[in-house]
Amino acid sequence: MRKIAFIGAGSFGFTRALVRDILSFPSFSDCTISLMDISQERLNYIKKAVEKIVSAGGYKAKVEATTDRVKALEGADGVVITILQGGVQVWRHDIEIPKKYGIDINVGDTRGPSGIFRTLRTLPVMLDICRDIEKYCPNAIVLNYTNPMAMLCRGMQSETNVKVTGLCHSVQGTAYMLANWIGAKMDEVTYLCAGINHQAWYLEYKWRGQDAYPIIRKAITENQDIYDHEQVRNEMYLHLDYYVTESSGHNSEYNAWFRKRSDLIEKYCANGTGWNPGVYAYILNEYLNRENDWQQGIEEWLSEDHVDLNRGHEYAAYIFNAIIGDGTLYEFNGNVRNFGLIDNLPDGCCVEVPVLASKRGLSPMHIGKLPAHLAILNNINAGCEELAVEAAIEGDHRKVFHAICMDPLTSAVLSLEEIKSMVDEMFVANKDWLPIFKK
Repeated sequence: MRKIAFIGAGSFGFTRALVRDILSFPSFSDCTISLMDISQERLNYIKKAVEKIVSAGGYKAKVEATTDRVKALEGADGVVITILQGGVQVWRHDIEIPKKYGIDINVGDTRGPSGIFRTLRTLPVMLDICRDIEKYCPNAIVLNYTNPMAMLCRGMQSETNVKVTGLCHSVQGTAYMLANWIGAKMDEVTYLCAGINHQAWYLEYKWRGQDAYPIIRKAITENQDIYDHEQVRNEMYLHLDYYVTESSGHNSEYNAWFRKRSDLIEKYCANGTGWNPGVYAYILNEYLNRENDWQQGIEEWLSEDHVDLNRGHEYAAYIFNAIIGDGTLYEFNGNVRNFGLIDNLPDGCCVEVPVLASKRGLSPMHIGKLPAHLAILNNINAGCEELAVEAAIEGDHRKVFHAICMDPLTSAVLSLEEIKSMVDEMFVANKDWLPIFKK
């Protein structure tokens, strides 16, 4: 019997979907699902939800729930991490303070000033989790879904010996979206995708063995609904010639082109980003609403008679099956350190590249060079991430400031003096969550 531990199991959507997928593999139908969360209330709900899935599938799996991380990790073969350090009431400062200075952030969980401060709060906890893994389940395969993906994975992979990679649904999600736009079936599509998390590029996208980019370009330029669905990403593709993985809402924050002026936000971000006048951050607004109605949502799901047991498209279950299950090979895009993988990105930075999962473990693939113009944008963001990770580990205020100085959107909007004032204010708002910076 295998044991899969979920750290941050109170993330209802992820936990339910991943448990459903894991149990759908015969190798795991009798496994132990160990659910851990710091909230007993959320833990009680997710335990009921997982038990409902087990019952509906007629599985022999055992379900345990605990607030004790060590108990959850002891003897685990696989670990999934989905935590939010500090909660929404702390995270909101990461968006509201930059907004006061003129930086209009839409999501704020990956990079830029908001992503960097989220890293400062979260990385110490992730390292503590990894140290427990090293002690209580050193051979476990660890899959991280917590953002900021690149910076957290970079820190965990450099500071610990844990076998960890980071997973994001944007690669396969965008591949499906593009296929739908051109009327292709996914089993007829192949692609090669690489770069950094949330800003990886489809270096190849083929339909029935032929380059599909001309068909994609035609769909974007001739169908207004398709163009409006992802204005930011479509503009990036039309001008940069390669499609980027993560949504328009995210990518509008990662460059200097779309959110530095209110007229640009209204022109490019009103469709496909969740932005609308009066809502300064789509994802923050969603999370604040969930604080009031999350119990209602899970209770409604628990009361439904039907449980969808069909396997989804998230990577995690397939990876576990390849490494600790029946050994079926599985290729996915994962977040790993750049040691000889992408030749024109910083050595050792976190990149998102194809990885082969097998009984041997995780084997990332060499890509070579990205197109030069794409590498420039990736290099800027990866460089900021490298500096921010150093700052988080060392407790260095100055490196935090310098990392945010070089962020594309921040530097397009603010002067150095203004950035310094903003960063100082963000440190004050986060002071209770950043003990290492008090030294």
